[in-house]
Amino acid sequence: MPSSHPSRADRRRATELRILDNARELFAEKGFDRTTIRAVATAAGVDPALVMQYFGSKRELFTRAVQTFPALPAATDTDALVDQLLATLDLKLGGLPEGALAMLRSMLTDPEAADHVRTALERQIDSVSAALPATEDPELRAALAVTTLLGVTIGHQFLGVAALRDAPADRIAALLRPAFKALAEPLG
Repeated sequence: MPSSHPSRADRRRATELRILDNARELFAEKGFDRTTIRAVATAAGVDPALVMQYFGSKRELFTRAVQTFPALPAATDTDALVDQLLATLDLKLGGLPEGALAMLRSMLTDPEAADHVRTALERQIDSVSAALPATEDPELRAALAVTTLLGVTIGHQFLGVAALRDAPADRIAALLRPAFKALAEPLG
């Protein structure tokens, strides 16, 4: 007769996931500097020593909690590229995953978080740049598009800029479409 009790490994994994979920939430709310191991442990209902046993350090906990930073898929033509860029805006304004929020909130005060965000943005810039048709300055064009999305996201998610917060994502996308199209097309 099979046991209905979870195995020790299953319980350990469930505890680890509970710690990560609570850490992600706290890092998103407070950033790296203001989140403590003790606060994470309390939120997860475990001893702080267990958090340290599972993750070794606050830095490792943070790294594991924010591993899911959204990446942009490759596009096949200019219109598809613009559509993909604007589709990511809808996701970002609809609410980023807590790991991404934690990373963005921490990037201005924690050098390692800044490095992580920079690396993620550079991957997106490389992806967009590679998808552009033969244009002048493809990397610069891609960087302008990607960082525009970042700025809109920060203005909406963190600063609560009324014009961004109150506008539907599809309206923001419609206004950005001509600018992104101009960045994606060769100069005439």
